[in-house]
Amino acid sequence: MPNQRDEAADDSPSDLPCLEKLDSPTGSPPTVSLSSLMELENCVSNLNLAHEIVLNKDFCFKPRSPPTDSLEGRVTEIVHRAFWDSLQEQLNSGPPNYSHAVILLQEVKTILQSLLLPAHVRLRSQLDEVLDMELIQQEVDHGALDLHRLAGYIISTMASLCAPVRDPAVRALRDLRDPVELLREIFHVLGLMKTDMVNFTIQSLRPHLVQQAVQYERAKFQQILDKQPASLDDTTAWLQAAASEEAAAATARSESPSRDSRGPVSSTAVLNRAYMSLLHWDVHGQKYPETVLMDRARLDALGQRLQMLVLEASVLLLTNAQCGGAVFSLQGFVGKLRQSVTVLLEGSHTREADLKGALLGLGETVLQLVTQAVSSHEGAKLPQESQDLLKGQISELWKHNNPVRTLIGERVQGFLQAMLQGGPAKRSPELPTPLRLVSAELAELGTAFGQIVHFNRTVFGPFYAPILRKLLFPPGEAETGDAETREDSRQAEGEPDNLR
Repeated sequence: MPNQRDEAADDSPSDLPCLEKLDSPTGSPPTVSLSSLMELENCVSNLNLAHEIVLNKDFCFKPRSPPTDSLEGRVTEIVHRAFWDSLQEQLNSGPPNYSHAVILLQEVKTILQSLLLPAHVRLRSQLDEVLDMELIQQEVDHGALDLHRLAGYIISTMASLCAPVRDPAVRALRDLRDPVELLREIFHVLGLMKTDMVNFTIQSLRPHLVQQAVQYERAKFQQILDKQPASLDDTTAWLQAAASEEAAAATARSESPSRDSRGPVSSTAVLNRAYMSLLHWDVHGQKYPETVLMDRARLDALGQRLQMLVLEASVLLLTNAQCGGAVFSLQGFVGKLRQSVTVLLEGSHTREADLKGALLGLGETVLQLVTQAVSSHEGAKLPQESQDLLKGQISELWKHNNPVRTLIGERVQGFLQAMLQGGPAKRSPELPTPLRLVSAELAELGTAFGQIVHFNRTVFGPFYAPILRKLLFPPGEAETGDAETREDSRQAEGEPDNLR
């Protein structure tokens, strides 16, 4: 994919020294050339762009405008105002100076040509005829240039090329009479039209990109790995930690654990555990694996949503335990309760102090809802002891080792693991009542998580396979390892279907 940095490199001054040809001092370590770094950056940029287009069906470019109160915004405003003020002075001078206006007309012509499709043969011919720069220069030399006539043609051409959403902005151009303001607004609308064309092209090419995405991303990452051999170090540490945890879990599950716990561990189980760890990643722990970096924002958002669902289900469980199922069956009670939980806990996951304060306020709100529901249903208040107990239990949910939160978290983890393995619904662990109330959200989260995992394993399976073989089969033990584990490791290198 094209990159703006490529275009910038072509315009570099020829008198700059070529860094590739500079010899390093004797005895000094070799240095990476500037061109190699730029090539690597372009490769990473293209890989990120292609990955985002494939996985995010709503991906689109948006016109970039810095905040007006920022330094960049103020500098941009000053530079733009100075440019258009200079053009105003040139056009108001006697006789008018059209040198900059001709340059702007050439840029307008270039932009319009970039918006034309191959089928626009007649329109392209008209554009070359009306915006003939040699003829325009002759008109300037003879004082016969009519900017408003040319602007009228430009606006008509824009109206025939723009998306329907830009029709009001194009129509508004016809009401402008000041030539400087008219040119400025023409460039503004043309910028929006260029963005629309880019997004249209992306949506048109997306089905073809999806078909080639796996091979493309795999090849691009291999290029990065060739230039930076250490690009799998964090991934190796990530898989190693998952293998150790899975081995310990397998040993704990075994009634008669063997001397070496690595035998029953399969690569599929290790990968599943590794991916699950991304939903509750410790930012202060090890570095994020390189092969999942492009999906980190999506995975972090899913992890935050998962944490909110666990807290929501925990509050529902505690409330159900204190007020009984009769209140939960009242029409509208669960909806109001869930809405209050969602609103009060929104954004409180980033800091522990925020979560503690949110849970204190949530306890009061839950008590009010429960009291109203109990009074309307049974005509009696919830005992004070039960009220204090419920409020205290909700306020204690901020602790990560809280037994209720831990229980719900384990059930949710089991539910997501069952979805990740792709087994039938009957294999999913039975959910308690509070989790069944959020089962739709859990299923949606699990589906989104599974899509990310499946695509990642399909792309990076050949890179994971040798790492897993070294972790699960140290030298001298590969022939005695578990048969299923050996088969998982072999298939992970070249069979995407096994990685689903």
